[in-house]
Amino acid sequence: MVCLIGLILASLTVSANAQKPVYGGSLVIAQGVEPPGLDPTTATSAAIPRVVYGNVLEGLVKIDRNGKIVTALAKDHKISKDGKEYTFILKKGVKFHDGKPFGAEDVRFTFERLMDSKKTGTAHPEYYKDIDTVQVVDSHTIKINLKNVNSTFLFNLARPDSIIVNKQAVDRLKTAPIGTGPFKLVEWVRGGHITLVKFGEYHRKGIPYLEKVTFKFIGDPSAQIASLKAGDIDVIAYDVSPENALLLEKDPKFKVLNGYTTTEVILSTNNSRKPFNDVCVRRAMAHAIDRSALIKGAMSGYGTPIGSHMDPGNPYYIDLTSAYPYNPAKAKALLAEAGYPSGFEAVIKLPERFAYAKRSGEIIADMLSRVGIKLKIELVEWGQWIDRVFKNADFDLTVIGHAEPFDINIYANPKYYFRYDNPKFQETLKKAEREPDPTVRKELYIACQKIITDDAVNGFLFVLPSLPTMKKEVINWWKDYPMTAVDVTEVWIAK
Repeated sequence: MVCLIGLILASLTVSANAQKPVYGGSLVIAQGVEPPGLDPTTATSAAIPRVVYGNVLEGLVKIDRNGKIVTALAKDHKISKDGKEYTFILKKGVKFHDGKPFGAEDVRFTFERLMDSKKTGTAHPEYYKDIDTVQVVDSHTIKINLKNVNSTFLFNLARPDSIIVNKQAVDRLKTAPIGTGPFKLVEWVRGGHITLVKFGEYHRKGIPYLEKVTFKFIGDPSAQIASLKAGDIDVIAYDVSPENALLLEKDPKFKVLNGYTTTEVILSTNNSRKPFNDVCVRRAMAHAIDRSALIKGAMSGYGTPIGSHMDPGNPYYIDLTSAYPYNPAKAKALLAEAGYPSGFEAVIKLPERFAYAKRSGEIIADMLSRVGIKLKIELVEWGQWIDRVFKNADFDLTVIGHAEPFDINIYANPKYYFRYDNPKFQETLKKAEREPDPTVRKELYIACQKIITDDAVNGFLFVLPSLPTMKKEVINWWKDYPMTAVDVTEVWIAK
């Protein structure tokens, strides 16, 4: 009898989990920031790919919900043994939203445009600097030859920057892009919303499930919550505060997905300024910060602690959180060793725009005060933060999230705002980027993480949680955000 009851319960569980997707319906998504344009190849605003990446525009490959590089417009690819030749076999029967067939010439045009950064204003020309030639083999085969081995090249092709452009409609890319994605753009009401509708000739059969998707621009987080409760929106994809997530988790009408993003939140440190140019001082600060207490206080417990500048979704990630255990006594000893037995005073400039940065900065200031480091908190308007901190390195300390996926390469740039200059790191990174063997490459990227952790370049704090919040009827939303995207290709609404 017990076995029979167990079998019945098991069958009910399987039946519930095997719920079939429902076609139809429309979805309204709150987005805090309106995109300045819709061309992800020439602008760095994260608001752009959140609307178009995977939904309207596609590349040869893409990052899926698990952080893996998977096929998109290419059905297969081969890499030569020397790592310098990439051959892509393109899908046949793919159409752009205007009916134009997609083929190898579109790929060639796209990459020649991306390579000509002076003319086109490519946002990240460094992604394509190693391309030598782009060769059309036939209508659905393309070869990209590199001048040097670049181990991140395929990943760069999966970024929103590498979406394939419709040559005949490239002039519309900023305002009304025509792509090959599951949805096509039909309306952009400035200051209000962007509406996408299902593309009936999408090359992946059976999807999307939704008929219409609307991105509604609501800047005030409280207004987003009010709109969700009122039923005016269905999903808040990004920017849900931890305290609101906690409250909405308790409401049976909604659900919160606790995942991770690619945003590493760090205590950015000006390595060129005294006393922060002393590694003992930086290590002392690392030992003075209790990450667990910080995450609990600033993020209501949401967020994943990190020990270096890489998120757990990256295939090269290594857990280095144990490198600097919370130890105020050790911190004081290191400060004394550096010549600051009584501590010192400094200024922490916090971007007023971001609540997580303000909260984290306030808690860190309290923690550091316990070992003698007295921080004056200065709230800075976002435009001033960009100009003073990011562009001109006019700061001691700050707290900010770095959202760009796989951006450990910033530590190889001595002119980057935290002014870190380590030839050993630069050489190790160069080897990693040029290494064709995946096993050796992984060891090199692990070595890169260990170098910046050992140097305590910055205070590595936590990965910002994703916390997408929605009505319980919304099914198959991405829990984690391994790429800056709000991909609704496989989302559906339960009836």
